[in-house]
Amino acid sequence: MGNAHFRHEKKHYISKSDHIALRQRLRAVMSPDPHTGADGVYQVHSLYFDDWRDTALREKLEGTPRREKFRIRYYNDDLSYIKLEKKSKIRGLCQKESTVITEEECRLLMAGQPQQIEPGDRALLTEFCAKMNYRQLRARTCVVYQREAFCYGPGNVRVTVDYEIGGGSPMSFLEPGQPLLRAGNTLLLEVKYDSFLPEHIAGLVEMKDRSVTAFSKYACARTFIS
Repeated sequence: MGNAHFRHEKKHYISKSDHIALRQRLRAVMSPDPHTGADGVYQVHSLYFDDWRDTALREKLEGTPRREKFRIRYYNDDLSYIKLEKKSKIRGLCQKESTVITEEECRLLMAGQPQQIEPGDRALLTEFCAKMNYRQLRARTCVVYQREAFCYGPGNVRVTVDYEIGGGSPMSFLEPGQPLLRAGNTLLLEVKYDSFLPEHIAGLVEMKDRSVTAFSKYACARTFIS
C-alpha cells in the first residue's frame, strides 16, 4: 500500500499560454515523473465508484470537509499494472492509499462481483470489497486525460498539468480508444506537497489572477460529461 499520510493539494484552472510558460520553468528545476514518455506526457485512465445515493459525488459538490472516494487507475493503455486507490480528504488535506490488482480482479470489481476476489494481505482491497457489499459501491464513470508531471524531492512536491479531459462509460474502462465526451478545453494545474512548499517552487507555480479551484474530474464526468 502507498504512503498513508496527508498532503496539501491546490488546483488552478490555467490557460494554454500559462501551460507553455510553466513547462519551460518547471523543466529547469524539477524532474519529470517516471511515468512520462519521451514527450514528457502520459495518459491516465481512472474508473470511479460510488454508492446508490451518489454519496461521493454529493459530498464533493457540497464541500463536505471529511470524505473519501475509490477509483481504479492505469496508465498509457498498459493493463499489466492496475491500481486500486482510495483518496481521503479532511479539511483541505488529502491522503491517497493504493494497492496493485490484476486485470481479472479489475473486471470482477467492474462487474460488481467482489465476493469472487481473494484480497489476501491487501488491506485496501479487503476494505473496498467489504464496502462494495454493504454500501453497494459500483462503477459509475471512467475519466481519461493527458498528464504532464514534475517532481521535486524537498517537500515531496509534485506538480501536474492535466488536459484533454474526457469521460465515458464505466464498462469501456479497459478498452483502448474508448469513446469519450470531452470537458471542453480545460487545463488543470495541481500542486501537491507534504509539510512545506519550497519558496522557489512556489514562485514557479504562482498563477497571478488564477484563483484556486475545487475542480473534480469525477464530479465533472458525472454532472457535465456522462
